[in-house]
Amino acid sequence: MYIPEHFLMETEFIYQSIEENPFSILVSESKNVMEATHLPLLLSDDKQSLVGHFAKPNPQKESVGKEVLCIFSGPHCYISPTWYETDRSVPTWNFTAVHVRGILNIVDDPEKIQRSLITLVNRFESKDSKYQINSVDTNYIEGLKKGIVPFEIKITHIEGKQKLSQNHSIERRNLVISNLELMPGENEKAIASLMRKSLNQ
Repeated sequence: MYIPEHFLMETEFIYQSIEENPFSILVSESKNVMEATHLPLLLSDDKQSLVGHFAKPNPQKESVGKEVLCIFSGPHCYISPTWYETDRSVPTWNFTAVHVRGILNIVDDPEKIQRSLITLVNRFESKDSKYQINSVDTNYIEGLKKGIVPFEIKITHIEGKQKLSQNHSIERRNLVISNLELMPGENEKAIASLMRKSLNQ
């Protein structure tokens, strides 16, 4: 990913961004064809790997032992030149994104698979939810497991980009923030919040 120095995301925020935006695009090459799967990936506790699973028919399961690319997209939005203090400007797009490269390996340890599925459910199910995966019929769960291919991606390289108008003046950045905060969209408000934080760094 092309990252000018002033858009470089700090390591701490990279991990935070993955935690906050776990639905990723996993890209790999299979038989000279580029394949991509949209799926949630969770960062391991030691931050050394990503954990997830494919549907069994997915051809990307053949990427075992190969390097894959995982793309995590954060908030993003259009930036209008009408928000600037000058007419000598053009539109742009502010966003955050993280790219992770790593080696994909299939997980076949039953206990590890079970733990990963429980972790996945607990991560996304609301805290007051009545659903408990451990209370679901064991035979039913075991049947569903036959239809997935659990995997772990050992991270080899990680990088993040946060394009938040850092290449503009403080005055202009404040104008952009003010306009974004007036908009109803969640992406616009999220970018405004990140821009405001970046002013204080």
